[in-house]
Amino acid sequence: MAYCGLQGAQPHVDQEFGIEVKWDVPLLEGYPWIAVKNRSWRPGLGSFFGLFNPGMWSLIRRGKFDAVVLYTGYVNATFWIAIAAAKVSGAAVLFGTDAHVLSSRDNQGWKLSVKKLFWPRLFRLADTVILPSSGGAALMRSLGIAEERIVVTPYCVDNDWWIAESRRVDRDAVRRRWEVPKAAPVVLFCAKLQPWKRPQDVLHAFARANLASPYLVFVGDGAMRSTLESEAESLGISDRVRFLGFVNQSGLPETYTASDLLVLASEYEPFGVVVNEAMLCGCPVMVSDRVGARFDLVREGETGFVFPMGDVGALSELLRECLQSPNLLKRLSQAARDRMASWSPAQNLEALVAALERAIQLRRQDKNRS
Repeated sequence: MAYCGLQGAQPHVDQEFGIEVKWDVPLLEGYPWIAVKNRSWRPGLGSFFGLFNPGMWSLIRRGKFDAVVLYTGYVNATFWIAIAAAKVSGAAVLFGTDAHVLSSRDNQGWKLSVKKLFWPRLFRLADTVILPSSGGAALMRSLGIAEERIVVTPYCVDNDWWIAESRRVDRDAVRRRWEVPKAAPVVLFCAKLQPWKRPQDVLHAFARANLASPYLVFVGDGAMRSTLESEAESLGISDRVRFLGFVNQSGLPETYTASDLLVLASEYEPFGVVVNEAMLCGCPVMVSDRVGARFDLVREGETGFVFPMGDVGALSELLRECLQSPNLLKRLSQAARDRMASWSPAQNLEALVAALERAIQLRRQDKNRS
């Protein structure tokens, strides 16, 4: 494993959270890795030369690898250094995207036009395209990528860790800290408080549901926090809304376990790994139809629900239906846990091995033809 940067493993200022963050679980233990020096004059993920790791060229050229798997996006210079080195070395190349649509987060039309022209050519550079969801696989087919070159490698988390941590949670104790009655239904929003995550939709849908006993808990921080707090006050529901701020990884299992329903209302969400995390902790989900996890994890009425993005009325009706039925919430909770049994690191590893074998085979076939 070659890292182009150690953001997350080392403290950094997250501009959207507005605070310095560092994961409080180990990210660099239990496997061999190296850090390839980033020579960028302005390091970061927001620009093409923000990741500029020329050492990747010599690493790949000297390594005599059968295959190179790229998780660095094509919008960074290092991606092109690595893919060039792999092609020159004759190694099979695997890369993909977590996207399931061509549109971008900022909805700029020119980007959509460019992607329609560029992406079919881009992904044909891969011997195998690896996608985290069936939605991504469908996108590749629409771009004309051959079926034999498409492999879904499930976007997963450490299932065993989440399940074990969830089992340790004292749900009643967590609720006491939150000042929430132990029997009250709890709706959870867990994401950055940014416009594109649409936390305001969740707040207004919760208010419109007009139920006396449920509580709404916001986990995350960002530019919209003060606005949301003011709106909760003006809507007359501030006594049943909690803002917990940023919660690091080790604190999330208790957050999900003490909640009854996660709502992810995003207008742009390539996957949404919070869905995995919540479901492993027995917290069913409601997601907008822009959330990539819906393709594989959200089974309508079984593990959760899907609503049209921005439709506060539809979300409100779903909240009313679920929050007034403890039996429904209980059934959804168990089904959510059960679904995750077949969407785990084991399935990811199996799919990745299959993708590697196929990529190497296709690379050899292409070489023989030429």
